[in-house]
Amino acid sequence: MQKQTLSFQAEVAQLLKLVTHSLYSNPEIFLRELVSNASDACDKLRFEALNNAALYETDFELKVRVSFDQVAHTLTIADNGIGLSLQEAIDNLGTIAKSGTRDFMAKLSGDQKNDAQLIGQFGVGFYSGFIVADKITVESRRAGLPVAQGVRWSSEGTGEFEVSEVARAERGTSIILHLKEDALDYLNAWKLKGIINKYSDHISLPILMQKEEWKDGENDQPGEMVFTGEWETVNQAAALWTRAKKDITQEQYDEFYKQISYDGEAPLASTHNRVEGATTEYTQLLFIPAKAPMDMFNRDKAAGVKLYVKRVFIMDDAQALMPTYLRFVKGVVDSADLPLNVSRELLQESRAVKAIREGCTKRVLSMIEDLAANDVDKFKVFYGEFGAVLKEGLGEDFANRERLSKLLRFASSTTGTTTVSFA
Repeated sequence: MQKQTLSFQAEVAQLLKLVTHSLYSNPEIFLRELVSNASDACDKLRFEALNNAALYETDFELKVRVSFDQVAHTLTIADNGIGLSLQEAIDNLGTIAKSGTRDFMAKLSGDQKNDAQLIGQFGVGFYSGFIVADKITVESRRAGLPVAQGVRWSSEGTGEFEVSEVARAERGTSIILHLKEDALDYLNAWKLKGIINKYSDHISLPILMQKEEWKDGENDQPGEMVFTGEWETVNQAAALWTRAKKDITQEQYDEFYKQISYDGEAPLASTHNRVEGATTEYTQLLFIPAKAPMDMFNRDKAAGVKLYVKRVFIMDDAQALMPTYLRFVKGVVDSADLPLNVSRELLQESRAVKAIREGCTKRVLSMIEDLAANDVDKFKVFYGEFGAVLKEGLGEDFANRERLSKLLRFASSTTGTTTVSFA
């Protein structure tokens, strides 16, 4: 196929202008976004392969690779996940293919910290690569397509991008960042490993980098670090919630929360438990945010925790696992009992899901009760942000009505503050 030159969607062009003017207050976040996207691509392959194992082709070990070339000034993030077809590359990399595009642009405030979180929230983290790169090349092939139907996409982050079909033997995607002169410090293994450990340590896939070793110079020449040709795993490669609590620091919990919630602040409270009941077994890692999202009072918006089954990602916003009045809760539920091909409709009917929902609800209410009893300042913050939606539970959750009533606070005619409980 001949190379095509196409124009970005208008909103993407505006977004790129913001990104290239240092929208992110911390530029290293670009690596977190691109590694996260690579991990998602592997999750999608694993999910689609449940019904079509041939998609694995001959490569069954899913992984992400990070490499760099100091001569060419390039940094590459590669995965062997689901990959992109030609049309998917045009659709996904040339437009913000989300129904909330207009809302996204309307909510940009000019505050770098808040706007950076919105980029992740609206699924356009790919464009963060232009913070450090003056050109991005993407080479990909969708799992199951012939070698001849690979795709190459490239753009300098202005108003256009080029796309063409190429031969590509490997399944998956390689994102090649052509770094700006002021971003060449990312061509450093120690720096890259530090960023990966900070932001992406919890990702369950192995993140690989080439091993380096020191080579002494000859004939009075200085020594240098050289690649050995081997690859090593530089992250824990185990989903955070599958690890023992004693092996996880509060900082790691906080960073995981920020990653899944696109929130720049640490959560008010968290709970991490493995539940083994008579009818179901699951792990829950749940967080109460410190600040309410802007769309919290939109009851029709999809909200909920992430659902995994035996560490296989199933869906975002699994609403059936949490009552509507607790829609502000973020986190992960990993079930050992649900089928891997579970649908949203099946979730509504499953007895195991009902047990998980009841267990998660009780655990969240326990977290709130603990704040009320032991940390008055944090409880005031919580109630100021979420007290209004918590009241919805009185009409929705009859089983927990008494517990909820004790958590509600009302304005006092004598003090004028919301410190009075009727319970």
